[in-house]
Amino acid sequence: MPRYALLVEYDGRPFAGWQRQADQPSVQGAIEAALAKLEKRDHTIAAAGRTDAGVHARGQVAHCDMEKHWDPFRLSEALNFHLKPAPVAIRACAAVSDDWHARFSAHERRYLFRLLARRAPATLEAGQVWRVMNPLSLEAMRAGAAHLIGQHDFTTFRSTMCQAASPVKTMDEIRIEETDTGAGPEFRFHLRARSFLHNQVRSIVGTLERVGAGSWAPEDVRAALETCDRAACGPVCPPDGLYLMGVGYADDPFA
Repeated sequence: MPRYALLVEYDGRPFAGWQRQADQPSVQGAIEAALAKLEKRDHTIAAAGRTDAGVHARGQVAHCDMEKHWDPFRLSEALNFHLKPAPVAIRACAAVSDDWHARFSAHERRYLFRLLARRAPATLEAGQVWRVMNPLSLEAMRAGAAHLIGQHDFTTFRSTMCQAASPVKTMDEIRIEETDTGAGPEFRFHLRARSFLHNQVRSIVGTLERVGAGSWAPEDVRAALETCDRAACGPVCPPDGLYLMGVGYADDPFA
């Protein structure tokens, strides 16, 4: 069966997450339903990562197996037609080998978290950013984030429901930028690693926000990490500002 890689963008707000669920809308379910309009059978697709309810994506990657050979452009156009009106788009499609896998062939994932610091509620970007009312120190958050770079036991920063075999992960990058888009000061957290634990990004950003607000010292992040105790973590921030931005492969199928 011909295999195709799909570059997927979606607004996570209407969905209970990526993974197909029997009684709730999911991104996986929406794409599989669109595929069934093209080839009338049950479809199962695999993704590079399972995002939670409310989490968005600009660069999620999935793969599907089809019975007939499709021109990749025509397949993406047909899927986008049948995905309407769901806020899901196939940005690109590429034919890949039978042994290529959206999850297992990936060597890195890149996430963005957007945090808006202003007292007024977010209106135009509601559900797309995490709004906090207190001012934040960029330098303090950068100092706190530095303790998380490299290979560590991230038990402190993973959900108790995490199913990963090991809490040891290597954080390749945490880059924090401050910008003003006209809506107020926005802090953008860029995180890059081969793979992430469940709720790891939201746990890290929630903890760093406490550092930026002055409730934690930057050194407290290292102390929390070293306890390997979930109770030592700062608050887990909401999913609103989290985006899966991209997935890295040795041979980029969309290049």
